[in-house]
Amino acid sequence: MEILNTPRLHIRPLTMDDLDCVHTILNACFGESPLEERRDWLEWTVRNTAALANLHQPPYGERGITLKATGELIGAVGLVPAFGPFQCLPSFRKNGEPEDRFNQPEFGLFWAVAPTHQCNGYATEAAQAMIDITFKDMGIRRIIATTEYENEGSQAVMRKLGMALEQNPTPGEPFWFQVVGILYNPVLKG
Repeated sequence: MEILNTPRLHIRPLTMDDLDCVHTILNACFGESPLEERRDWLEWTVRNTAALANLHQPPYGERGITLKATGELIGAVGLVPAFGPFQCLPSFRKNGEPEDRFNQPEFGLFWAVAPTHQCNGYATEAAQAMIDITFKDMGIRRIIATTEYENEGSQAVMRKLGMALEQNPTPGEPFWFQVVGILYNPVLKG
């Protein structure tokens, strides 16, 4: 995936030079992880980006969000495999299909923005760029995002992106599957 440009941002592949900054951002957004674990993840992310491109596979993984004006890395955004019991949500069932708790894969949208840069619309801007390229170039049916019940900031981003939000009717399992934002490819409306 090429570097994406928005009015205020560059969305680019992460590099090992981003370790300290991305470690700080992800710790602030998701809780503390040891630096060595984050280094392992970042090495995998850097290699994964190249390997998936060589295999002509979806560009799963995180990308850096940088400010155009300064070049500062302020967050991460990307596509991740989302594996969960999506058939328990009404919008995933067709024509009266019964609810089930079997896991299935979906394209998940991920974002994290440093707390000092939150509430400026950067997460929405970066996520929208990912949505646009994903629907246009990959031709996928839908993209999802997940968050916790109390994460009103992420839910607000989902709404700004035009996602329909649904709550897990069986709270607690899996822990990240509390609120699901769902966005269908706009060509399906025609």
